[in-house]
Amino acid sequence: MKRYEVIVIGAGPAGLSAAIEAASHGMQVVVFDENARPGGQLFKQIHKFFGSKEHKAKERGFHIGEKLLKEAQALGVEVVLQATVLGIFDGKEISVMIKDRLEHYRANDLIIATGASENSVPFPGWTLPGVIGAGAAQTMMNIHGLKPGNRVLMVGSGNVGLVVGYQLLQAGCQLAAVIDVTSRIGGYGVHAAKVARTGVPFLMSHTIKEACGTTRVEGATIIQVDGHWQPVPGSEKHLEVDTICLAVGLSPMSQLARMSHCWMENNSGRGGMVPICNEYGETSLPGVYAVGDVAGIEEASSAMIQGRVAGAAVARARGYLGEAEFKDRYGDYHSSLGQLREGMFGHKNKGRTDLTHTEEGYALSRTLLARGYLAEEELAGYSGVCSGEKRKNGVFPIIECTQNIPCNPCRDACKQGCIKVSGKITNLPVVDESVSCTGCGMCVVSCPGQAIFLVDESYAPGYAAVSIPYEFYPLPEVGARGSALDRSGAVVGEAEVIGVKITRAMDETAVLTMKVPLDCSMKARFFKPL
Repeated sequence: MKRYEVIVIGAGPAGLSAAIEAASHGMQVVVFDENARPGGQLFKQIHKFFGSKEHKAKERGFHIGEKLLKEAQALGVEVVLQATVLGIFDGKEISVMIKDRLEHYRANDLIIATGASENSVPFPGWTLPGVIGAGAAQTMMNIHGLKPGNRVLMVGSGNVGLVVGYQLLQAGCQLAAVIDVTSRIGGYGVHAAKVARTGVPFLMSHTIKEACGTTRVEGATIIQVDGHWQPVPGSEKHLEVDTICLAVGLSPMSQLARMSHCWMENNSGRGGMVPICNEYGETSLPGVYAVGDVAGIEEASSAMIQGRVAGAAVARARGYLGEAEFKDRYGDYHSSLGQLREGMFGHKNKGRTDLTHTEEGYALSRTLLARGYLAEEELAGYSGVCSGEKRKNGVFPIIECTQNIPCNPCRDACKQGCIKVSGKITNLPVVDESVSCTGCGMCVVSCPGQAIFLVDESYAPGYAAVSIPYEFYPLPEVGARGSALDRSGAVVGEAEVIGVKITRAMDETAVLTMKVPLDCSMKARFFKPL
């Protein structure tokens, strides 16, 4: 039986971060993961992260995964793949099936970072080929380069459903609709908005009744539900789709934690059955830790910080890290994690449906919550929307970020100081009209929610120039003509591409500038080629 100082189970963002932290203090660390490649969900995530610079904001998930792997390798962390941990036993012993052989290991400290699994929902036809989970869709698209289907129904409007829905569009799929049994969109409004502006309808208070087909999915019947989530007779709708994608939540993969006999609790706010942990991630068993989604469903940014905390706690407990330095590190990590847990999607507000205003006192957009887009009249007065007089004098940013989300890369991107996010990271961005905008577009590409646009109503008589974030390929060429779509995806006028700017610093997000009729300057938010 081989012994390690630290054994980490799971090579996702939490596990790798814990391994890196422990190894950085000189500890011997091994990571076991059942998959053929490390990184967990990070390598499926082609979207940009939220948060601040310290949370790796505006970086894409797979880039973060690559950096973690390089850092782990440089520190001598041993990563064993295709290694399924079958059990945890007394004395921090584990049995591992590595390919076709069974091995046994013992650790001084054990860190469980097994992540989460996708939930499903049964309905007639749910076993037909073509009914898939959102994670499977991401794997097909972003790992293997395959389209999951041609026309897809997305079930679930949380962040996973919204992000994967957008990636389906990027992969060339049609998205028939996004439906959810709840009455309001569950994920970030900015995620919903970038889907809605392509013309995808959101149908809240709807659920799937059945998948149609005999040998594969050939359609879907959805039905409206009432305030008690009961089907409304006669409200059925048939959708022509060949794929049904389920994004109906995640559950912690806590089976190994239960096998260790640590104290557990069924906590709906954390996603289900989770180990009871202290502030450092340590369970009721000394030297056994649980971090990341296995300890409660959160974003990958939070999982990485939890991993760092546990790694530092292990190093302190074994004498590799002094008490004073540990307190400094923990203080920084705790503060950083606290920032991510603030705002209307934070811990204290999780599951609430009664919020009506932002922390600044702005009324939350009812249209955004119900249909996925902001109504034009709802924008007036928001701190990120500059006055019409200012737009007539040259280019200026319009920031359609109207929820308290932990994110501020727009502030750092603007070297002129035109955009400010003061105080808490969840505060809404403010456009300072006393500062001139250079039109560089870095705020546009830095926004993870694609919620910043540049508007220049002085472009030409009768016309305005509108710059938008664009992540669809092939990129239109200058001179290409098409339609300008509004926030709901409706055509509001003709558009001509007058600029396409993309550099290495923009990380594959282009700034597409289109000429539109002047009266469309505050409506046009997407370009649809002819």
